[in-house]
This record gives sequence, structure tokens and C-alpha cells, in this order.
Amino acid sequence: MAEKTITPFMIFWQKFKKQKSAMVAGIFIFFLILAAIFAPFIAPYDPYAIDYGNAMMPPSPQHWAGTDIYGRDILSRIIYGARISLTVGISSVTIGAIVGVSLGLISGFFGGFLDEIIMRSADVLFAFPGILLAIAVVAILGPGLVNVVAAVAIFSIPTFARIVRSNTLSLKESLYVRAARSMGASNKRIMFVHIMPGTLSGAIVYFTMRIGTSILTASSLSFLGLGAQPPTPEWGAMLAESRDYIGVADHLTIFPGIAIFLTVLAFNIFGDGLRAAFDPKLR
Repeated sequence: MAEKTITPFMIFWQKFKKQKSAMVAGIFIFFLILAAIFAPFIAPYDPYAIDYGNAMMPPSPQHWAGTDIYGRDILSRIIYGARISLTVGISSVTIGAIVGVSLGLISGFFGGFLDEIIMRSADVLFAFPGILLAIAVVAILGPGLVNVVAAVAIFSIPTFARIVRSNTLSLKESLYVRAARSMGASNKRIMFVHIMPGTLSGAIVYFTMRIGTSILTASSLSFLGLGAQPPTPEWGAMLAESRDYIGVADHLTIFPGIAIFLTVLAFNIFGDGLRAAFDPKLR
């Protein structure tokens, strides 16, 4: 009987399965993505439908999360809001990752003047708190979800660049890279075929955790009026619309707040589980 081959994915999966909290977080994220994709079939009401006769109703069998100041169903708006939050979070971090990974590879591989320019530019971005940098970018570009994506992507770039640069510096002197170079492999092939795969574990972990941070930042910008504009069912914008009714109709803020809290927490826990599974030093 042939011996079963143990693949790197199998080793990773065996380690990841031991992270029970990360498994729960992953299941939550999976169902959140499904809810976002199938929102038109899951949401019980039209998230934009106004019904002043049922405004600010508390949770009930008809409206599980109650209604807002315009009589719109809060649960339906939260479900549709998952689409917006996940789209903004994933797209902004993806853009930041592509640019950051590319710059990190170039910086670590070539070094010298290019390394100095890229790393000093990253230091400049690091000098600004993330939310303040995002506010500054959106203030320049103007409010709107597209500009929020750009703002969040910009302050995601330097960390990706540093993570990949650090790994590139250690990998470019490894034996298999030297062998590839001695066989005449081009710099492009060495960078993207031999070095980049070895730098991605740290980038993947940061990518996952950064999605949660990006969702929180996007919600904060919408809360400040710089992101999604009414009547878009975005979680931060929903909080902004209902903040004047705290103590009068608390459900208006509780449910969008819970959605933000659970989503950000799930991505952070999931990312921490990935880190434990990828890192051979952690058990």
C-alpha cells in the first residue's frame, strides 16, 4: 500500500485545526460572506424602503432588530451593509497588499538607493496614525466609498512592504536562490518564483488581520461623514444617523455596533490563528 503523501497544506491544516477560536471565527466569516453575497434573498425587507408609520420600532417578530428613524428594517440594512464593509475591507487591503508586496520585494532584493527611497517613504507614512492619514486622504480626494478604499489602501502599503522586505533579505542569500542564480535565472524569475512564495505567509496573516482594521476604519470615516453617504446601508453611516437617539431607541446603535464588533473581532482572531499555523515556532 502506497504511503500517504503529507503536503504542506495538510501540515498547515493540522495546526490550524487546533486553534478552536480561529475555527469559530472562520465559520463566522464564511457565513458573513454568504450573507453578503445572497443579501437579496436573505434580507427580509428592502433596506431602502421607508415606512414612517413604523419608525423607531423596537425589536419584534416582524423586525428582529427593530426599525430606524425612517422605518427601515435594521436587520436588512445590516445584511446589505456586510456587502459594503467586506467589499471596502477586502478591496482596499488587496490593493495595499499588491503594491506593498511588490515594493517590499524590490526593496529587499535590489537594496541600495531603491531600498532607501522605499523604506524612507514607508517611514513617512508610519509617522501618521492610520485613521488620521485616512482622513487626510479622503479630505483631499473627497467623500465616498471609492476614496475610502484608496485611503485605507495607502496606509496598508508600508506594513506589507516591511514584512516582505524583511523576509526577502533573509531568503535572497539562501542556498536555493544562489543555485538558481548560478544556473542563469533572471532577477525577475528569482524574485517572483523563488523568493516571493517564501515571503507570503507573513503577508497572508497581516492581510487577514488588516481586513478587520480596514472595516473599522471605513466605518469610522462613514461615521464622520467622509465615507458612505445616506441612504447607503453602511454600518458606520447607520451609527452616525442614530447617535442622537442613544437612550431613546438604543437598538438603533446596538445592532450596527455589534455587527462591526463581531466582524472585526472575527478577522483578528482568524488572522491570529493563521499566524500560529504558519509559524513553526508556535505550537
